[in-house]
Amino acid sequence: MENKNIENKDSQAQLLKGSAWMTAGSILSRILGALYIIPWYAWMGKDGNLANAITAQSYNIYSLFIIVSTAGIPGAVAKQIAKYNALNEYGVSRKLFHRGLLLMIGFGIVCAGLMFGLAPILAEQDARQVPVLKSLSYAILIIPLMSLMRGYFQGFNDMMPSALSQFIEQLARVAWMLMTAYVIMKIQDGNYLRAVTQSNLAAAIGAMFGILLLVYYYQKQKAKMDNLVENSNNELQVSTNSLLLEIVQQSIPFIIIDSGINIFQLVDQYTFHPIMASFVHASFDQIESMYALFGLNANKLIMIIVSLSTAMAVTAIPLLSGAKARRDYQDIRKQIENTLELFFFFMIPSAFGMAAISTPIYTIFYSFDPVGSNVLFIASFTAIILGLFTVLMAVQQGLSENILAIKYLVVGLIVKCIIQYPLIRLFQVNGPLIATDLAFLFTILLSLKHLKVAFHFNFKRTKRRFIGIMSFSAIMFIVIFALQFILGKFIPADRRITAMILVAICVVVGALVYGFLALISGLAHSILGSKISKLERKLHINYYNPKH
Repeated sequence: MENKNIENKDSQAQLLKGSAWMTAGSILSRILGALYIIPWYAWMGKDGNLANAITAQSYNIYSLFIIVSTAGIPGAVAKQIAKYNALNEYGVSRKLFHRGLLLMIGFGIVCAGLMFGLAPILAEQDARQVPVLKSLSYAILIIPLMSLMRGYFQGFNDMMPSALSQFIEQLARVAWMLMTAYVIMKIQDGNYLRAVTQSNLAAAIGAMFGILLLVYYYQKQKAKMDNLVENSNNELQVSTNSLLLEIVQQSIPFIIIDSGINIFQLVDQYTFHPIMASFVHASFDQIESMYALFGLNANKLIMIIVSLSTAMAVTAIPLLSGAKARRDYQDIRKQIENTLELFFFFMIPSAFGMAAISTPIYTIFYSFDPVGSNVLFIASFTAIILGLFTVLMAVQQGLSENILAIKYLVVGLIVKCIIQYPLIRLFQVNGPLIATDLAFLFTILLSLKHLKVAFHFNFKRTKRRFIGIMSFSAIMFIVIFALQFILGKFIPADRRITAMILVAICVVVGALVYGFLALISGLAHSILGSKISKLERKLHINYYNPKH
């Protein structure tokens, strides 16, 4: 029993460490990806929302091509490498990686060519998207290889190279975007479409820098990996064809599941305009600007906090896969509990906090806009739904329940398609967000029910902690909202500089309120374990915690 407790603590520590690295890389990347909007949007002038609409629509298509071009192989490889490593078959892991590299080169070439050639068809009713889509296709040549290398490191539960490459990739991308946008809009002819095209070419520039960093880490760790291969059991003899078949079998479900959020966004992209045009008298560009409010403006900001769940999902898959390979069902239960509780602990207060200060945040990144701020308010809560969907699908993928996860996703997609039209009619620009929330909620409830029945994880404990987190987040929300209302009398939220001051004050106060409640109640200690003990001792916090 003592050994089991040690293993469970080790797995929790691995999850925390891996999540910390992936969260840091993902959050920093997302923040960079949001901060560039401030000068970039301003340089676009009166065409800001149109530029964002074109970018959002092109990126939705590009994201789907990225998922198809990587074919779910990085996630599948991470999972299979973790499985073979758990069996001390590092030689098979390396062979799997090498075969994956060959597949990625082929997939990248084919998918990049398809996206470039199909750009006029994919642009549908807006020819302005064609050069943007073509500029994005170059990144698809590189990103599959980069993603596979990240999957290789993740299979070894080494999240640092992935996290750093993610940050470097985004840093190079943002630098190219800002440089080209400034030159075109401020020095040259001010052609916003040319600026948008160059800004999207930045995806390829960033990917080049990201893969160079991964190659550096691969070479740096090669001696250590060679030693592991030499000391493997070498009891498994797996043929090349078997490995390729195994990669493909594992990757197909990853394609479908990883495409989930993108598919929902494409439903919005291709239905919002015709539905709105059917009952609203507005020009083509006016409806496109409405789409930009939720399709890119709000989405760009909420994805900063959704990246929390992505980081945890990436960390959870190889850990769960390793536990499944060892048939350690107690560890599986602990991983499910740890992953869900860690997600709730960080995600819910982040979403509540963003909702509370949605007006000044929107002003900082775009401009003062009550409609845009209202969309961001609703989208902040959507972030919780999107994040939980990401985590639960990752858990099921890690447990090799891919087909079931796909079925749940399809149910959600059917619900989305059924309710999309009436909800856009009722709520207009907020309709797609509400439809997405309700549809993904179906998927989430089905997944949670299954995991509870199949693996008997401690649902009551997780539910109790969820209620505690919701309660503390709601208190924090009320405090921040009231503080913003009072301070707004002296520090108006309709100007960028004053909005920044308002956000800074509210973020600090919100973090203190939630952190204080989580610490004195013992909730933080229960979820983060010994990682938080040092802080508790420094603050002389003693809590009554009979049943966490």
